Amino acid sequence: MLPFNQNLQQLFTIAQKTRKIGIGLMSGTSLDGLDIALCSFTSSGLQPQFKLLQFITIPYPQSFKDEVQQVFARKTADLEQVTLLNAFIGNYHGELVLEALAGWGIDAASVDFIASHGQTIYHAPQRLHHRGNYPNATLQIGDGDHLAVKTGILTISDFRQKHIAAGGEGAPLALYGDVLLGSKSGENRILLNIGGIANLTYLPADGDASEILCTDIGPGNTLIDAACRKFFNMAYDKDSAIADSGKVNEDLLSALLNHAFFEEEAPKTTGPELFGLPYVEQAQLRTGTEHIKNEDLVSTLSMFTAVAIEHFIRTNILAHDLHVFISGGGARNPFVVNHLKQALADAYIADTGSLGIDPDAKEAILFALLGNEALCGEPMTIGNNPAVLMGKFSFGH
Repeated sequence: MLPFNQNLQQLFTIAQKTRKIGIGLMSGTSLDGLDIALCSFTSSGLQPQFKLLQFITIPYPQSFKDEVQQVFARKTADLEQVTLLNAFIGNYHGELVLEALAGWGIDAASVDFIASHGQTIYHAPQRLHHRGNYPNATLQIGDGDHLAVKTGILTISDFRQKHIAAGGEGAPLALYGDVLLGSKSGENRILLNIGGIANLTYLPADGDASEILCTDIGPGNTLIDAACRKFFNMAYDKDSAIADSGKVNEDLLSALLNHAFFEEEAPKTTGPELFGLPYVEQAQLRTGTEHIKNEDLVSTLSMFTAVAIEHFIRTNILAHDLHVFISGGGARNPFVVNHLKQALADAYIADTGSLGIDPDAKEAILFALLGNEALCGEPMTIGNNPAVLMGKFSFGH
């Protein structure tokens, strides 16, 4: 009998464990830092038994942000820089995982797996690239083998490629975690994530999988943060202080909302490739608003995010008695949240903390869940979404 591959034996042993310890990693388009969620799992599937054991966001230094920005959401980029960053980010994220574990007093050998989202540098669905017979595509860097070898922990990564290969757009993957985490019989729920891009999952009260909708909506924090960096040398608009000090420019707001993306049928995806500062500059040129006060620009961009979300919900989700639960950095943006509460006055709106889910940790928890499913779950059929298990396996030894 041929000897059995030790890595495969390790994989089978972990998959069969009644309790698994996994780490979910999320690094979003805002580039603020690496979210690290340590979770335990005692089941998989539609009713997962899990617990968030620890969570931390380790901020990125400005030097690292600058390096990634050189290749982020750019049609033309330095190929050598992309190649170097792919390896560097894998190692760097591994170092941050080890730093977090040391801070929590946890031995890396006690962790069964890492589920890593990686760092998106370009998202290119067919609807946006319009290039003949080329398919949907997306690229996340931060190689899983480097992360696995650095930490010695089985690593599952590159989740979005299987989704695309099976006919999806690679985003938003929140669908799978939101169904697992957020469904409640008898309650129409929206799990709204306002990260760099805003996306939501609608979970109908009757549990009808064909009615579940998961889609990107438009910009979340990406334009607000970009304007704050450019004009105020600030990473973001803390407590909406800048937006509150300005005035919404209605002409510019109308121009920003005037894009075919907002009329396209959901589900759909987008990213900073479309909604970046060049998009804003073009809208300002069309409306003669290039010289408005910087505070007014941030106020208008904040309203742009809020109105795009409001319009999408009003147009596409006709259920009554909606319960909206917000996660991501936008959950801490009073300007956006207050507009939604006023515009959707009939809905109950709170952050996901009311569900027992840290709104900052939700996306990292999602990838830990996807990692657990990759190990021991079964493909889930949710509406017309690909029924696939996602992720590529990298061994630490």
